[in-house]
This record gives sequence, structure tokens and C-alpha cells, in this order.
Amino acid sequence: MDLKLLLISTLLGVFCYSSAQKEGNECISANAKYCGECIQAGAKCGWCKDPEFLKQGETVSTRCDEIQSLRNKGCAEDMIENPRGDQTVLRDKAVTNRDITQIQPQKISLTLRSGEPQSFTLKFKRAEDYPIDLYYLMDLSYSMKDDLENVKNLGTHLMLEMSKITSDFRIGFGSFVEKTVMPYISTTPAKLLNPCTGDQNCTSPFSYKNVLRLTSDGKKFNTLVGQQHISGNLDSPEGGFDAIMQVAVCGDLIGWRNVTRLLVFSTDAGFHFAGDGKLGGIVLPNDGKCHMENNIYTMSHYYDYPSIAHLVQKLSDNNIQTIFAVTEEFQPVYKELKNLIPKSAVGTLSANSSNVINLIIDAYNSLSSEVILENSKLPEGVSIAYTARCKNGVVNEGENGRKCSNISIGDEVRPERDCVWKAVQKNKSETIKIKPLGFTEEVEIVLKFVCECDCHKEGIPNSKHCHFGNGTFECGACKCNEGRVGRQCECSSNDVATEDMDRTCRKDNGTDICSNNGDCVCGTCECKKRENPEERYSGQFCQCDNFNCDRSNNKLCGGHGRCECRVCICDYPWTGSACDCSLDNSTCMASNKQICNGRGICECGTCKCTDPKFQGPTCETCPTCPGVCTEHKECVQCRTFGTGEKKDTCERDCSYFNLIKERDANDCWFYYTYAVNNNTEKEVHVVETLDCPAGPDIIPIVAGVVAGIVLIGLALLLIWKLLMIIHDRREFAKFEKEKMNAKWDTGENPIYKSAVTTVVNPKYEGK
Repeated sequence: MDLKLLLISTLLGVFCYSSAQKEGNECISANAKYCGECIQAGAKCGWCKDPEFLKQGETVSTRCDEIQSLRNKGCAEDMIENPRGDQTVLRDKAVTNRDITQIQPQKISLTLRSGEPQSFTLKFKRAEDYPIDLYYLMDLSYSMKDDLENVKNLGTHLMLEMSKITSDFRIGFGSFVEKTVMPYISTTPAKLLNPCTGDQNCTSPFSYKNVLRLTSDGKKFNTLVGQQHISGNLDSPEGGFDAIMQVAVCGDLIGWRNVTRLLVFSTDAGFHFAGDGKLGGIVLPNDGKCHMENNIYTMSHYYDYPSIAHLVQKLSDNNIQTIFAVTEEFQPVYKELKNLIPKSAVGTLSANSSNVINLIIDAYNSLSSEVILENSKLPEGVSIAYTARCKNGVVNEGENGRKCSNISIGDEVRPERDCVWKAVQKNKSETIKIKPLGFTEEVEIVLKFVCECDCHKEGIPNSKHCHFGNGTFECGACKCNEGRVGRQCECSSNDVATEDMDRTCRKDNGTDICSNNGDCVCGTCECKKRENPEERYSGQFCQCDNFNCDRSNNKLCGGHGRCECRVCICDYPWTGSACDCSLDNSTCMASNKQICNGRGICECGTCKCTDPKFQGPTCETCPTCPGVCTEHKECVQCRTFGTGEKKDTCERDCSYFNLIKERDANDCWFYYTYAVNNNTEKEVHVVETLDCPAGPDIIPIVAGVVAGIVLIGLALLLIWKLLMIIHDRREFAKFEKEKMNAKWDTGENPIYKSAVTTVVNPKYEGK
């Protein structure tokens, strides 16, 4: 089955000249003086090479802007320089099921434009029957004595089990204990020869020993391991990191091939790491090099233990996948270590290592089913971000974006990546490599950087366009030689501030140099740039700008035009100093289809009523109109309700207008409007609902009801007052009666006793 895995990497590269990221319009902020500098500012930036593009007062850097902005400013499409990146596959050998080629393509060349993504796809496929090298590194301290007995037969048994996975399997063996100077500093020589207690016969301690180079002879493995003897150590942690470092870097001695490399690290104790060597007087950091003589590590007394980061680097560089086979007691420690070492696994070792074969098989299956991409050291300023789309729609991002799990033999992994760059000085190509961890196959990516425009090749050195050959005419502008300045390199940099040149930069003697909006360079004003890139000064003396025009509704030129040299150029149909006056009179049309109801004029889309009696948006409202209302009142009344002074002469006197009658009523107020339609006919509109007062018969009824309610209220109030008086009198009488029945004087407390006692002495006679 095919595995659809998408890994997207973003390669952020190096600016050719500046690594600073500008805010806002990065093209304008770059202040580019030539085309190459412009295109490095960002992917959206282009350069107009039209020699006639610049207006008076504009600097050369105005040629650099976003592509659409250049078009809007009038630069023709064929005059815009906007080079793009590309890619070329240089080596593309197909992956196969029974071949060591597992990744495709093998070499790609990318030409990167600053800020522009370049996408390419990789294919990774796990091959069947892939060769495996396994090196078994064992702790031979005394606590591992019973484990050694089980490992002595490991070779042939492991060969048999691994043959189910691959037909090409090799196995090797090494052992470690501890640095000879660490816990034995004050120990007697006899103790060093036999570090075990009691009558146990142990070999002398050692740091690391390569017992058997990788071989396909399982019986030889059993024989040599059977000849090993347990040693001893006086402290708990072991020197396993020294051994792992030598196994990783001594590839020729171990016999590693360019195949799957497995290192099984078996122990029942912890580990020493960088800095612990000081306990034995060792201060030199581990150099990460091979120091083996006669298959024994000879510099353990000279170099400190390696750090975890140093081990990670060396294991990764040499494509070694580590399996930590440790006892249950030390599982937490080695699981934390596993999190720091990519492509590593931890298995629980039984007390006597009897389960070591199953542990190795399970750990190998776990490691080989996971694909983790790793890249080599990136050039300065370059970074890669990954996104992986794995099986079952799982999407991994960030650090997890480098990997996918549950990959079976024959599955295809298709990593797709986007490369984008931003850069420091970079005039030569760079090469990076991407590979799946634990495998030797890799993709070589050659990075080339677009640092110049295509028109750069057509530059004319010492061109006559650049003031007698003082510069190179390139991409429509002069690139001045050293020491020369000006649009045409017409001045020496030492002469740019002379008083004579300043005179030509003043409109008259009473004005500032370049209107205080620019600098006088070689007698020509070069206008300053604004913080807002959309705002700019222009003109021979920088006297013009595009942001100081009249405003309407807090918008420049009312939002209906553009500002040129402080004057609004209005879009149709707008006019006025702030483009706030519309020539469209549709908003002045009244309901009778007359402009302003025939009683006003339309100015800037708004009616200005000429008849003082009328008002409103279209001069149709007449709130008072006293003359009109008095003039037609009787006619409207008689024609609408058949009442009023003219009810008898209504037909004769009141037929001069058309009446639109809605509803009849009697003895009510009524309201109407008077107007003249397009046919010059007079029309009166009467409201549908009349304002009628209450009838005369209802008044006595309402008055009677109100009076009744008032009388009832007064009666209830009097009854309540009478009841309260009776209640208060009864309570007062009851109080007086109880007062008369009191049994003690109200001035004394009947339970009071004085604290003073008087005793009379019978013998006292007053003398």
C-alpha cells in the first residue's frame, strides 16, 4: 500500500546584504540604490528600469516598490525587474523494494529569491530485506554476573530471529565498566587487580573493550562472549558514555557498514556524564575522537565523560540507532535520556537478561516504523520548519513535523517542502543535506541565491549617461563609482554641500532649501521619505506632496479623488476643493419628478430651496404655509366633508384643483398638503386619519365616574380614621390599669442589695 505523507519545510535563508526585517512596505523601507539591493528586500519587491520613470525630486530608491504599486505609477510590465527562483533535479534514481536506494531524488539544485517559496517533493520507501548491523554493548560490573550467562548464547539465537527480518545480519560485542581512576583513587593495587569482594574472582576494571568486531558468525559471538569475566565497580553509576562514544566514532574498528546500525546498550545502573571526571582529577572535555589500541579505550584517564549533547551529535552523524536495555529500576532515567536522543528506544531488561532477544526485536520494529527527517548544519541565517501529513489524516507540525510513525515495509513517504530565504552576504552557493535518521541515504540540496537582477548583466560601465563615465548605467539608473553621488553621478561626494549648489535648490531667496522637505544633492533636490510609504514629497524643490489636500468627512479629497501637489484631482462626478461636491442631481429629484420640487436649485447633490416657505431634502415640506392654508381651507372643507362656509357654492368656487380624497368625517380637524404636479395641475392630499375631539355627551359621564370614585375614597378614609382612634383609646386604658396594679415603688429595684455591711462592736462605747 502507498503511504501519503506530506512534509512541508520552510527554509528561511540569508539576505545578500541585510538581515534586518523592515515593517510596513519592505520595498520602500529598504531604500535600495540599485536593482540587486531591491529584490533582496522581499518577494513582492520589483525594480522599474524605465529611464524616464522618476519624477522630479524623486530619489533612485523610488524605483523599488511592490509590483502593483509600480504598475499604478505607470511603469510598463516589460520594464519591471522581478526575477524568480527555480529548481533542477540533478540526480533522480528510482526507489526499489530490494535495493538500498530508499530516497528519491538524491540531489536537487534550488535557486532561491529572497522571500519566495520553492517547493519540491521527496519520496522515501522502506526497502525489503535491508541489511542490519547490531553491536551489543554490555555492562560487565559484578551486578550483571547472571546476565552474562544468558548473553553467552545470544549470538546464535539472535541470528535465527533476525533472519526473519533480513538475510544480511551481522553482530558484534563490546563491554564496559568504569574509568580506572574514578572510585579507585585510594584503593590498593591488589584491589584494582580484583575489585570484587570475598572470594569472587573478577577481572581488573576497564573503561571500554571491543570484544568482537561485527560479524555474521553467530558461533564466534558465543565463543568470545563466553570467555568474558565480570569486573567490579565501587560506585553505582557506570562509564557507559565513554563506551558509546568510542563505538560511534571508531567505525573502522567496529566494522560498521552503510546499512541500518543498531547499538544495544545493556546495564542495570545509571551513568556518569560530562563533569563527573573532576572526581578523579580529569578536567579535559571529551574530544569525540577514536582512541583505541588493541581494542581497548586508552584515554579514559585523560578525557572526561562526553556530554549528552555530544553523544547525540555523534550518534546522529554516524546513523546509529540506540536501544537501551535496562532493568526496571532505571527505566525512568533512561526514558528521559531517550527523549534527548532521536531514533532511540528503551526496553525493560529482566533481572537475568533472559528476555533480551524479544526486547531487541520489539525495539527494532519500533525504530524502523518511524521516519524522522534531519538536516545537516544550516548556513548562517537559514532555518527549516517542517509539517508532516501522515497516515489517517494526522498532521504534525513544529518539531513533530519532522516525523511520521507506523511506516511499514514497502510504504512510500512523500515529503514536500517549501524553501524560502532571507539573507547576509552570500555570493556563493551552499549545500545542505536532508536524510531520514538511522538510514544512510540522503538528499543533497545545492542552494543558490538570487542577489542581482537580470538587467545587471547588461550594465554599461563608465557610461556616458552617468556624467562623463562616473558610474555604471544599470537597470535604468546610474550606479555611481566610489566617491561620486547624484542621480547621474554628477558630483563628487566632497562637494555636495557647497553654497553655490544650495542656491539651485531654492525656489526663491525667501524659501528654505528644498522647501525643508528634502536634501540638496549636487544642486538637485532629493525629497525626504515619510514614515508612511504611501505619503511622498515631489517637485523640483520638494514643494509638492500628496497628503496635504483638503479633506471631507475626515478623508483626503473626500475619498473621491487623489492629491497631487496639494490639490485634489477629483473623480467623476465629483468636484470641489475636497471632491465633496457631486454633479449628480438624482438626489435632488422630488416625488413629483421635479428638481427640488420646482422651488429650489440643486447644488452638489443637495437642494437649496429658493421659496422660504418650503424646506426639506427636496423642498417638499411646508410646515407653516399660512397663505396657502387660508386660501384653500374652505374649498378643501366643502369638497371633503360637505361643510364650511362654501358648502353651497363649492362646485362653482372650488373646482380649480384636483382633490385626492381618502376618508370622510364630521366635526373633526383635518390636515392636507398643496402641490403642483408636472402637468401644472394643482393637487391637495388629505390625511387618512382625522383628529376628532371627544363628543359632548361623554363629558358628564366621565365627570360622574370621577366624582363617584372620589366620594368612595373619602368614605373609606374616614372609616379607617375612626377605627384607629378606638384602638388607641383601648390600648391606653389597658396601660393605666396595669400601672395601678404594680406591687413595688417604681423608684426602687426590688432585687437590689447593697455591697456595704455594717457590724456593731458591743464593747465600743463611743470613746
